[in-house]
Amino acid sequence: MRWRYAVLGGTVAAAAATTAHDLVQRKHAILRNFPVVGHARFLVEKFGPELRQYIVTSNDEERPFSRDQRRWVYASAKLENNYFGFGTDNDVENAAGYPVIKHRTFAGPGAATMPHAQEEVVLPCAKVMGAARGRTHAFRPGSVVNVSGMSFGSLSGKAIEALNKGAAMTGSLQNTGEGALSPHHRHGGDIIFQIGTAYFGCRDERGRFDLDRLVDLVHSAPVRAIEIKLSQGAKPGLGGMLPGEKVSREIAEIRGIPEGKDCASPSRHAEFHDVDSMLDFVERVAGATGLPVGIKSAVGNLTMWDDLTEEMARGGRGVDFVNIDGGEGGTGAAPMIFADSVAYPFRIGFAEVYRRFAAAGLTDDVVFLGAGKLGIPENAIVAFALGVDMVQVGREAMMAIGCIQAQKCHTDHCPVGVATQDPRYTRGLDVSLKSVRAANYIRSLRRDLLKVSEAIGVVHPGLIGPGDIDILDGTRSAVGLAGTYGYDPTWPRLGPRLVEEIQSLMVAQAATHGTAVDEHP
Repeated sequence: MRWRYAVLGGTVAAAAATTAHDLVQRKHAILRNFPVVGHARFLVEKFGPELRQYIVTSNDEERPFSRDQRRWVYASAKLENNYFGFGTDNDVENAAGYPVIKHRTFAGPGAATMPHAQEEVVLPCAKVMGAARGRTHAFRPGSVVNVSGMSFGSLSGKAIEALNKGAAMTGSLQNTGEGALSPHHRHGGDIIFQIGTAYFGCRDERGRFDLDRLVDLVHSAPVRAIEIKLSQGAKPGLGGMLPGEKVSREIAEIRGIPEGKDCASPSRHAEFHDVDSMLDFVERVAGATGLPVGIKSAVGNLTMWDDLTEEMARGGRGVDFVNIDGGEGGTGAAPMIFADSVAYPFRIGFAEVYRRFAAAGLTDDVVFLGAGKLGIPENAIVAFALGVDMVQVGREAMMAIGCIQAQKCHTDHCPVGVATQDPRYTRGLDVSLKSVRAANYIRSLRRDLLKVSEAIGVVHPGLIGPGDIDILDGTRSAVGLAGTYGYDPTWPRLGPRLVEEIQSLMVAQAATHGTAVDEHP
């Protein structure tokens, strides 16, 4: 019994001490007025995100990713049942802007016609990246689903390695992000090397761009393309920021920055200042490396895009791909105003850019990539209908390897070891297991894209056009995607040569896998 009295006495003493402290402290008014019990308010606030995530919100309410969306990613990554029963719980009757995919009764040429057909068939890009401009190392990307730009620094080394191995298993590309190419990127997966405004991985001792270092770097790794980042959806127009808590010794050495101090990238490039000088830089990099070179940007002021399409229409210089990042916010930490209100959301931003290329007759010469919650099948299908050739997955790929949407990426306290450099957390991330889950997720997304293509009656998601999607205003009206985003109905989704090429590739794959196809127009 004595130990009980001791525990009780200790509890009373602790409560008395806490009361005394609360009554004299001046930092929190609620504790001065409600000593001891006022701490319950801070406790509930601390665990508020978790309470809302698992208890309060409905399946389709939470943001940035709803419970249903996360469940689909998790189940796909684990090869569990990712179906949903008893109908949709989306508010279709009242939601504005809800996309509806219009399936066809009769299939088009090359579309699969057997139940569960083509689930193991890969989905190559419908275009050859770099071919239009004659790049030495032009290539056809082997997957329309690829891993978005997430730097070693923002993600842990184990997370980067798991994603790279997953990309290798699926023939996908992994974008390095602006944090340079680390040893964790060198595990078999093909790479898109991103050049950011700080030129990490390709800069000299004074932080200036060094072309020779870039050439040496891309020759030392399976780099298939180079992406020049103008801005990103998480913080468009601001420049990258890696909090000092996440700048480990290894990251500092790779980037050439001080350990433990905030790493802020400039908001703009020092190597060029307008479209004309940017295209000179693109051609300089492409000429030295032989690789396709493109740009990544969120979309705000449209003058740059007007100037770019005007210059490219003249011939001679141009980008090989354009990666549009939605302003919905991404994997990077950012001030709230930038995450919430700077740059257009993906659908509007991409449509604004694509319309300009289409009007100039340039769409067949450029590979269009998109990012911004496009790792969810519904969003990806709309993106393909708008003109995207490949999607990049960031936060969805993070969830596939364990992210629980704790939203602590900026604190270095990611509880599952994905977005942290703290060994306390990263020890829990098993690379061999998580790499397989990343691959499972990518294959599952590609499978759903194929199945929806089949429902629409085409052989490949790159053949889905704006006429295949309507946008609802509740149960009152529906407007075609082309009308919603100002597309000219005479613009072809792909030119005849590209259509023939991708249909031939997909029909050949289907024959290899023993899948029946409809070859009648």
